[in-house]
Amino acid sequence: MERFICDNVYVPLRSGPTHKSEMLSQILFGERYTITDSSGSWTKIRNEFDNFCGWIDSGHIRHLPDDSDSCGHVLNRTLVCHKEDKTRLVLEPGCEIFNPDFEEKTFTAGKTIFRASQEFNMKFIATDDKLQDIAMRFINSPYIWGGRVPSGIDCSGLTQLAFKIAGIKIPRDAADQACEGTLVSFLEEALAGDLVFFGDDRITHVGMLISRGLVIHASGRVRIDQIDHQGIFKREINGYSHTLRTIRRIPAVRQER
Repeated sequence: MERFICDNVYVPLRSGPTHKSEMLSQILFGERYTITDSSGSWTKIRNEFDNFCGWIDSGHIRHLPDDSDSCGHVLNRTLVCHKEDKTRLVLEPGCEIFNPDFEEKTFTAGKTIFRASQEFNMKFIATDDKLQDIAMRFINSPYIWGGRVPSGIDCSGLTQLAFKIAGIKIPRDAADQACEGTLVSFLEEALAGDLVFFGDDRITHVGMLISRGLVIHASGRVRIDQIDHQGIFKREINGYSHTLRTIRRIPAVRQER
């Protein structure tokens, strides 16, 4: 099956072939995808990174064929670059680039060459930061349902983004993330970087522990709140906003993609 590569900063993945349909997720620059269906000017795709499927407006993207086996390098910070037509593009953390040349200040996506800004160097794609420190970079990013980038992100998008920058794949949705790794039985045994999941009848929210008693999560914006065995306590409402369901520890093993 022919596969393609995303050449826009991100493209909304919608539940149906219309702009009125809910945005479920996004496919980011440099992520590869395959086409599974079409309807008029709309195309249904599967994102290879997390196997998430959704409909995209074909006007938002060029279907650039990609038959290479090269591994993408995940950006950990914003990168200003220019396309071949010399128009400007601002890539966000989580986007992927290929064949970076720090001397020539170029990289590729598919067969297209992009010219990066002069400060482009290895630090844009390499980090030894801990998961919780990566997540902390996105404090105050606005909440957008289905978002996976710092300019607009949801709760599971935040945790997926932090892990992606660390070189670790996890699923897109909170309920699926809750099946990863190993169970941590008690909050007292949890460590920074562990994922904490919330909900009543089902898991509807996820955050990441950054230290004992503190969680970073996307709720209105990316923020830090207190957490205990009951759930997330928000000072401004003087009460609990989310009920704790489970804690999972995902091994910080960098995976080949």
